[in-house]
Amino acid sequence: MKRLSIYILILLGMLGAACSVQASTQTRSRFSSQSRASRKAENKQRKAMKKYMKAQKKAQRKMIKKDRKNTKLPRRQF
Repeated sequence: MKRLSIYILILLGMLGAACSVQASTQTRSRFSSQSRASRKAENKQRKAMKKYMKAQKKAQRKMIKKDRKNTKLPRRQF
């Protein structure tokens, strides 16, 4: 009984190692399938989008600030 359980544990360990090796080769192949140029273009596009969103946010904050400045509140009467 002990031998059987030892064999089962060894078998499970070997299966786990085989699955992890297979998974690591798939991730490596996925990264190598993308060319350097495509990754560079993707990063460039991401950076441009970030810059655009930053400018939009800045313009929106500027408009809100300008609106706040131009509102005329009624004067307090004491």
